[in-house]
Amino acid sequence: MDLSSNFRMLAHYNQRMNNQLLSACQQLTDEQLHQNTNAFFPSVMAHWNHILFGDLIMLRRLIANNIVEVDAEVLQQLPVAKKINDTFVTTMGELSALRGLVDTVYIEITQAFTPSTCGEIVKYTTTAGQLIERNVGEFCQHIFNHQTHHRGQLTCILSQFNVDFGCTDLPIVVPEGACC
Repeated sequence: MDLSSNFRMLAHYNQRMNNQLLSACQQLTDEQLHQNTNAFFPSVMAHWNHILFGDLIMLRRLIANNIVEVDAEVLQQLPVAKKINDTFVTTMGELSALRGLVDTVYIEITQAFTPSTCGEIVKYTTTAGQLIERNVGEFCQHIFNHQTHHRGQLTCILSQFNVDFGCTDLPIVVPEGACC
């Protein structure tokens, strides 16, 4: 399996896991969604906003480096991420809509990846001002790992609220593997 098909599989995994955790979060009250949980980010909604931050800023970096193209109308619907604690959404309805759009964009861009795409170079400046240069393979690995890392924190919080979030194992969530 080449990296490009692996990233397609990870895009599908992220979409399915995000939908699964969104469904689990629907069981929480508004108060619980915004309650200080003393976790890495203060609340469930703050975790979701940070995951969106990572996806949005990394997507714009791919676009700026001419690695991917996103339809101008779709791009206009995506907020611009500036700092790690940006707030893009405050309700489950807003979250579901934006999360769905971002996940669809990632599936579409990874569908266009080829083995040579993964070797192209992405250059960007971090929010802390550090200049970074990575190949697309390393860059995308970070995108998908970032989501998984913070969803892990969300599952811990959901467990503390006694909410069943289901199975998170990649081979179960994406049984078709890299054939996506």
